Amino acid sequence: MAGRAATIFPLRVTELWTFGEVLTSREDLDFVRVVLSVDLPVDDVAWFCPPAGAEHWSHATRLSKNPVLATWRSTRAPVWNHHIHRPLLIWDERGGIAVEGLSALRDGTAEAMRLPEPAPAEMASRLEAELAVSLRAMRSSSAAYEKRRYSPGKLEPVADALWRASAGYLDILGAAR
Repeated sequence: MAGRAATIFPLRVTELWTFGEVLTSREDLDFVRVVLSVDLPVDDVAWFCPPAGAEHWSHATRLSKNPVLATWRSTRAPVWNHHIHRPLLIWDERGGIAVEGLSALRDGTAEAMRLPEPAPAEMASRLEAELAVSLRAMRSSSAAYEKRRYSPGKLEPVADALWRASAGYLDILGAAR
């Protein structure tokens, strides 16, 4: 996608990370978890809230047709949080495929190449920042839902956005507590 026209695919993924069982298990997995980082403001990529253009990007890359669970993150904040535990960089737009990381993943030796564990205070600070972003996303989505609620047309897109923002907020709130 990096080589495709930005006029057709304006959402640009700048990093691909993996995390979860693919880093620790040698068993066959039902799916792989990835993080797709985009150079957008943090508020445009709240927790559980894909940025504008994410669905189009997912269809164009066939991501939506494969056993890959994508989480979207802004490059302007840490990629990790309470759910994304010590991810491993697989690709970035500057260096391309992270050959060493991909080889270590294949060989089962990725532990040393993963991001370090954050200190408890660092995690608490990260969750506090994410909670503020998620609250703003929930308020914005709630306002968009209220504005569109009685208008003609499908309500699902704004209702789904409100659900995702609310679920993200509640998830981070639970982790922060």
